[in-house]
Amino acid sequence: MEINSTIESLGNCNVESPLKLSRTKGDGIFDYIEDEDRILYDSSLKNFLHCVDNNKIPLSFEKAGPKQHLYFEPAKTKIAIVTCGGLCPGLNNVIRSLVMELHYRYNVRNIIGIRYGYEGFIPKYNHPYLELNPENVSHIHTLGGTLLGSSRGMQDVSIIVDQLELMNINILFCIGGDGTLRGAQAIKEKVEKRKLKIAIAGIPKTIDNDISYIDRSFGFETAYGMAKDIIRYAHNEAIGAYNGIALIKLMGRDSGFIAANAALSVQEVNFVLIPEMDFDLYGEHGFLNVLKKRLESRKHALIVVAEGAGQHLFEDVSREKDDSGNVLHKDIGLFLKEKITTEFNALSFPYSLKYIDPSYIIRSAPANANDSKFCNQLSRNAVHAAMAGKTGFVVGYWNNQFVLLPTPLTVKERKKVDVEGELWWSVLEATGQPVSLKN
Repeated sequence: MEINSTIESLGNCNVESPLKLSRTKGDGIFDYIEDEDRILYDSSLKNFLHCVDNNKIPLSFEKAGPKQHLYFEPAKTKIAIVTCGGLCPGLNNVIRSLVMELHYRYNVRNIIGIRYGYEGFIPKYNHPYLELNPENVSHIHTLGGTLLGSSRGMQDVSIIVDQLELMNINILFCIGGDGTLRGAQAIKEKVEKRKLKIAIAGIPKTIDNDISYIDRSFGFETAYGMAKDIIRYAHNEAIGAYNGIALIKLMGRDSGFIAANAALSVQEVNFVLIPEMDFDLYGEHGFLNVLKKRLESRKHALIVVAEGAGQHLFEDVSREKDDSGNVLHKDIGLFLKEKITTEFNALSFPYSLKYIDPSYIIRSAPANANDSKFCNQLSRNAVHAAMAGKTGFVVGYWNNQFVLLPTPLTVKERKKVDVEGELWWSVLEATGQPVSLKN
């Protein structure tokens, strides 16, 4: 499969960077990054030998980092920042870091925030812009949510570009997930069609960690870290009752990374159900019978289910979509609660069931220490690339390096938990649940 990893540029870079870094190894000063500096997609020896044998250049991504020469002259550059989609820990950290890097390191003074997502560009909503500076963003990283507000759904791209042109915006930073980045790409294409010199930069925000070709997205670690505490307390509920069951629904519309990692962080979960797995409810090997056997043996059970799991169990599966283009899933948490209750009542099997859905609490939390650091690094690398005239990119993290990815590559498909991979095998080992819950 051919993958285009080329990052587009607005033109030649003739402005000297104000960062005053180095190009000399061993002088104790961080070196500028060249366009030729690249990070391998697959760093395995097997892939290296395959490329050598077939006389191929291995797939690689452009390394992120500061450039010696810029496309935009800082004193004349105007920036817009927008946050879209659902809330996620770290949004305010990203806003703050963008502003601080632009203001203090690049001497950019003209920065505005777009209110309530892409609809903030549309005049009929009448959302006022917010001037951003170090003073009004100085403490926002201690708070959850987003200073700018957010909304779901794309707006009229022509009107958005009209506003960018009207406001003389040079760089637009789009902070959001799959739908937001698709919107950013549509804006970039419209800008390109009009032959405007506006850089469109993406900073990937998905609490589910499901963006392709990115090892990790901000907010993810905070999410499963908070879920870890909730699971631990739910375990206390489960063991505190005879045949106690604690059922916790976590985020994960299409991918089960939060559920899997949270379960591994606690080591007390007995069942993890994720969108990537198929399972039966009834029958000898079905979930309800295996759960009953667990209770008969250990007198308690702790279940973690991702919100997108088990959609095949619903008879009236809807293909309706929300404003961001995501399929509206049925509530698997309440569904399982009802099925457990009905089945065990019919069998006169004693149990005590507690159902917990902490999703919106987790989404609204401030970032933890590591996510906070990660947000800062993502933001600064996004600024470096955009000021150098890079456009149509998403700043990401791959093979322990910050990289630049073409936006179309990141939104082509969702990243999934590999049910034959190490992460899922670790979950099975930790929970002790069967490899398959299929008859």
